[in-house]
Amino acid sequence: MRAVIPFKKSNAKSRLSSLLSEKERGEFALSMLRDVAGTLVSSECFSVVDILTTSLIDIENVNIVLAEKGLNEALNEYLMKMSSHSINEPVLIIMADIPLVSVNNIKDITASQSDVVIVPGRFGGTNAIFIRNPSSFRVDYYGASFLKHCDIAKGNGLVCEVFDSFNLSTDIDEADDLVEVLIHGRGRAARCLKSLGFGISDTKGRVGVKRDE
Repeated sequence: MRAVIPFKKSNAKSRLSSLLSEKERGEFALSMLRDVAGTLVSSECFSVVDILTTSLIDIENVNIVLAEKGLNEALNEYLMKMSSHSINEPVLIIMADIPLVSVNNIKDITASQSDVVIVPGRFGGTNAIFIRNPSSFRVDYYGASFLKHCDIAKGNGLVCEVFDSFNLSTDIDEADDLVEVLIHGRGRAARCLKSLGFGISDTKGRVGVKRDE
């Protein structure tokens, strides 16, 4: 069983530019990636954890696979390579900006007997997909990718399970999302934000983030 995390280092997390400089966004993105990769490794569910990336990065206990193609093209090529091996191993695709993912989440997903397990993100996205037979599936991210992935599974006659999880649905893209990392995070991403001076702000009952001057 393998896991793959797509990651783009260049201009990472541009929607956080109102709060973080480009350098800070890069540091935060790498912190989230290390949280996700560390959880995958700690789960002991995978023989290999790959990071599919556009540039060389230093992450412990994983393989770095360089890919210059777009997300869909790179991941579908990866799945095709996995299915061409003599052993068609199950593959988990998981996004790099889900720092709250837990070992139990990973064990529950990979224990499923369904052909495909899809983890929805907010606003119609897809945060993870577990594929038992990589030759039977292709990905189609962007837009309402959750619905597209459900349709792909159905069209290929695959048994599809939807995995509902707060941890895994919490992808970090917008400024308001940082609240969840500060409240629930216990890893590098939370420590990174705190080291940059971020904390919780509670104004008139609405929770947000504040940054020390």
